[in-house]
Parts: sequence; C-alpha cells; structure tokens
Amino acid sequence: MVCAIVVATSAVVLRPLQVENKELDLKRNILAAAGLMEDGKTVKELFASIETRLVDISEGQFSTDFDVDTFDSVKAVSDPALTDALDKVTDIADIKRREKYAEVYLVRGTNGDIETVVLPIRGYGLWSTLWGFIALESDFNTVAGLGFYSHAETPGLGGEVDNPKWKAQWPGKKILNETGNMAIEVTKGGQADAASPYQVDGLSGATLTTRGVDNLVQFWLGDNGFKPFLDQLKTGGA
Repeated sequence: MVCAIVVATSAVVLRPLQVENKELDLKRNILAAAGLMEDGKTVKELFASIETRLVDISEGQFSTDFDVDTFDSVKAVSDPALTDALDKVTDIADIKRREKYAEVYLVRGTNGDIETVVLPIRGYGLWSTLWGFIALESDFNTVAGLGFYSHAETPGLGGEVDNPKWKAQWPGKKILNETGNMAIEVTKGGQADAASPYQVDGLSGATLTTRGVDNLVQFWLGDNGFKPFLDQLKTGGA
C-alpha cells in the first residue's frame, strides 16, 4: 500500500513536468525540421518566432473553428468527428483516417512574408506509424528539412530515419516538377540519382520503411493532404 501511494503520488507530481518535456521535444523537432536550432539559445526562445495556425485540410484554408492554443492535434487524430475515413486507393500512407484540421507552423521574415512552413506528417513504416514534420521554403515547393519524432522502426535499419546523414539529403529537394506533377521520391537504397532534384536515397536493408516514408510524404504533400493549402499559400489565398 505504501509503495502504491508513493508511485501514485510521484506520477501526479511529475505529470506537469512530463507534459512540459513532451511539448519541448515537439517544439525542438519543429525547429530542427525548419533548420532553426541554434547553440546558446533555448527551445522556448527559438520557438517564440514561430506562428502556430490551424488549417482546414480539405478547404486548404487557415481556420478559426477551434482555438489553436487549446486544440489537441493528437486527440483529433483518433476522434471520428474530427477525421475522415480514407479508402484503400487513397490511403497510401496507411493511416485509415485523415484529420480534418492540423496545426501548421509558420516562420515569417521581417517583412511579414512566410519564409518557412512546417507541416505535420505521419504514416506507417514496417512496424509502426512514423510521426514527424516536413518544412518547406518560401516557394512552398522546396524542402527545407524533414525529421521524425516518434516511431518504432528497427534500430540500424528503418530506425536510420533518425540518422543526420540521411536527413541531410532532404533540404533542397523539390516536391513538384516543372509541369506541376508530384515528383519527389524516396528510392530504394543506393538507387537515387544524386543529381536529381526530386530523389532521396532510401534506407539500405529497410525497404518497407523506405516505402512507408515515400508514401507518407507523397500523401501529405498531395491532393488529399496539404497540397490545397500549399496552392493557396502560393497565391496568397489561404
């Protein structure tokens, strides 16, 4: 009984700290995807320059349907009222249901224009759902960075999505080609054309994780993901 009381008390006392640390880790990953991490500055200081907005994914518009400060994007993913079912053809990321609203993160320049937009992404790999962020430059077509903050892929294989050398391939890659068609691609390990502005070399020995990353990126940057929103940003209509 004494041990149970101690454990329960510790859980209650440490809960706020755990929540705070989880939020800090999320913000750190957003900053890392946007290439904004700086030595000598705290996550709180750096994140102060980021604007968080809520987006209606289907409409491709900023939304005020919910208060972005209290909106829980994790709970929204599992709420049938806040998600839409996906058919097998559409659901290339294997997420079953897509949320209606998502939090996006904007980095603005001194003139107020968006310099970087960070989008949440997720999809199934080999063993798990990979949760992460992809950042795009001001043309909304060039990748600024990509990273995953939660997954359970095999260490040394699919887990290499966390390898800085692998993530370093992403900045500068283009989403759409000159005709406006989806062109970004994660190839099988060792098969990417280093000169290609669209290809990212996959993970050797982790074919299913590589395919999962390719699928989730194409889903979230495609018509059923954030493409309508990105199109609106390009024309100033969001």
